[in-house]
Amino acid sequence: SIASADMDLNQLEAFLTAQTKKQGGITSDQAAVIAKFWKNHRTQIHESLIGQSRWDNVFKNMNWRVDLKAQLRHVDQINTPVAIVEMELGKNGQ
Repeated sequence: SIASADMDLNQLEAFLTAQTKKQGGITSDQAAVIAKFWKNHRTQIHESLIGQSRWDNVFKNMNWRVDLKAQLRHVDQINTPVAIVEMELGKNGQ
C-alpha cells in the first residue's frame, strides 16, 4: 500500500498509525522500522515499480478512429459508435 500510493512522510505516518491501532495490526516498533526503510529506499522502490509497470519502455505510435454502423438487421444497432485503437510499443533505442 505504501509503495503503490508513493506515500509522502505525512501519509506514511498516518497510515502506520492506523495500522498500529488496528486489531491484529503491526507494533509501534515494526512501524518505526517500516518508516525508516521507506525513508531510505523510497526513490529506488518507486523507480523499480515504474520500471516493472511499463510495456517495453516506449510508446511509439497510436492510431484511432470511431466508426458508426449505418446499416444492420436490427434498427436499434444503427449509429452505434465503435472505437478502434491501435498502439505501437517498442524498446528504448529501437
